[in-house]
Amino acid sequence: MTTSPEQRAPALDVDGLDVFYGKSQVAFGLTIAVRAGETVALLGRNGAGKTSTLLGIAGVIASRSRGLRLGHRDISRLPTFKRVRAGLALVPSGSRVFPNLTVQENLSLAARGRNGAGDGWTLSGIYEAFPVLGDLRDSRAGSLSGGERQMLAVARALVANPKVLMLDEPSEGLAPMIVRQIGVMLRELNQKGLAVLLTEQNHRLALETADRAYFIEKGQIVWSGDAAQAGRPDVIGRYLAV
Repeated sequence: MTTSPEQRAPALDVDGLDVFYGKSQVAFGLTIAVRAGETVALLGRNGAGKTSTLLGIAGVIASRSRGLRLGHRDISRLPTFKRVRAGLALVPSGSRVFPNLTVQENLSLAARGRNGAGDGWTLSGIYEAFPVLGDLRDSRAGSLSGGERQMLAVARALVANPKVLMLDEPSEGLAPMIVRQIGVMLRELNQKGLAVLLTEQNHRLALETADRAYFIEKGQIVWSGDAAQAGRPDVIGRYLAV
């Protein structure tokens, strides 16, 4: 019998997360869960704390929590690189790649820190999932279009074989056609069992793709529910309207 995402234990379980920039606290007691095969959207106005939340979970900036678990493993005290090796991947906003390296070199470099050995994503599997990158494998990343760079940024995270993929504003600055492709890509990744946590200013893309959503305001979770409920005009108006 197939187990639905709602019946599975969280792949990422964040309990009471506080996030800091120096002495300034920017997120307060956040509790977020993402299950295998599920996409969860973290939505809010500019400056609400979405990016800071992802950076805190990844260990890039200072944070503390009652619990931060990746599957059954507590990763709250691990440095960033060990969180990656445990199966947590972050794709920052801005389609960040190594511009002077080729597509192949970008992916090979990321594969050195992969979680597990011999299983999961391989370079051949990446090229099968992203055939455009296969065609461009010998091209320097700096010469790619914005959509191609974003694709490479996601592929570079995947080749580390994560259990949880966090995406910060994946559609930022991209043409509508590329945005639709990203939505399709995320649904395909879910079908492979990957848990996805994303932030997005494009709430339509997020809610078309996500199973559930959290709204964050002034560093606090103020609403959570399934994506259909999150798309109601009264909810959007309350938490996203300027």
